[in-house]
Amino acid sequence: MSIRVSHAYGEHIAVAAANGTEILRYVYRPDPDAFESRKPYAHPLRTLAGNTVTGYRPSDHRWHKGLQMTASHLSGQNFWGGNSYVHGEGYRRLPERVGSMRHDGFSEFALTDDRFAFTEELTWVEHGGAEWARETRGLTVHSVDEESDSWALDWSIRLTNVRDEALRFGSPTTAGREMAGYTGLQWRGPRDFTGGTAFAPGTDAEKLMGSQGPWLAFTAEHDDVDARSTVVFAHAPENLDALHESHWFVRSEPFPTVAFSWAFFEEFELAPGESFGYRYRVVIADGAWDAERVATHLDGLPW
Repeated sequence: MSIRVSHAYGEHIAVAAANGTEILRYVYRPDPDAFESRKPYAHPLRTLAGNTVTGYRPSDHRWHKGLQMTASHLSGQNFWGGNSYVHGEGYRRLPERVGSMRHDGFSEFALTDDRFAFTEELTWVEHGGAEWARETRGLTVHSVDEESDSWALDWSIRLTNVRDEALRFGSPTTAGREMAGYTGLQWRGPRDFTGGTAFAPGTDAEKLMGSQGPWLAFTAEHDDVDARSTVVFAHAPENLDALHESHWFVRSEPFPTVAFSWAFFEEFELAPGESFGYRYRVVIADGAWDAERVATHLDGLPW
C-alpha cells in the first residue's frame, strides 16, 4: 500500500495511508510545560481503519504522550516528566530535576511509495541547561498492508554521553520502589484500552511485569466504534547484545502502558564519550490478534 508524507515545518511530520487515514504524527515542536519534560513524541498512532491507539496528556499523567523516548532516572535528573520518585518520600514535584530532549534537526529523509524513514538529531539537556547526551534517532514506517490490516513503525536510538563524567541510568525500582522499573521507549494507550489484554510468548499474563522476551502485545476494544485493535512491541535481535538487558514494564490497570525498560532492576552507566543503541518495532493492527498471529506476522517482517 502506498503512503503519503507531509511536513509542517517546525511542527510535525505526518504519514497517511492510501485510504487517507493519518496513521502517524511525529511532533517535534516541544510542548509548552517544562515540567512534562519537553521532547518529541508520536501521537496519534492509528490503525488503517482510523482507530487511535495512543493517549495524549491523560488526566492521571499529563506527561504521558503517545509513544516517546524517556529516561525516568538519569544521574539525578528526570527525562520522563512529572513527579520524581524519591525513596522514603514517594513521588514529589521537583521541577529542578526535569530535563528535556531538544530537537536539533533532521539529517535524512528517505521516501519510496511504501516506506518512509527519517533520522533526527537531538540533545538531552538537564534542567540547568547543561548538555548531557547527543542522540541520533531513526523512525521508519513500513509494511503498510491492507491484507493484514496492519503497519509497522521501527524506532532506533543511538545515545552518546557528552559529559565529562558517567551517565547513570536507573528507574523508580532501582531507587527503591518495587516493580516500577519504567524508563526507555514508552507507549501510553488511550483511555479505552484500560483493562485490555497484554500477552507475550512463554509468559503468564500475571507475570508479564518485569519479564523478558522478544515481543509483547496489547489488545483492547475501543469506545465509540465496534472494533478492537492490537499493538505489538518487539525487540530487534541485536538488543540482546546491547549495553544493558531490557525488561517489560506493562500495565493494563489503572492505565494502559508498555515500556521497553532498559534499567528495570539494575542501574547501568555510560562512560564519557561512549554510546549505546537499541532498535525497536511497533506493529499497529486492526482486530484482536492472538499470540500465534503475532508470532507469524513478526516472522514475516525481517529486520
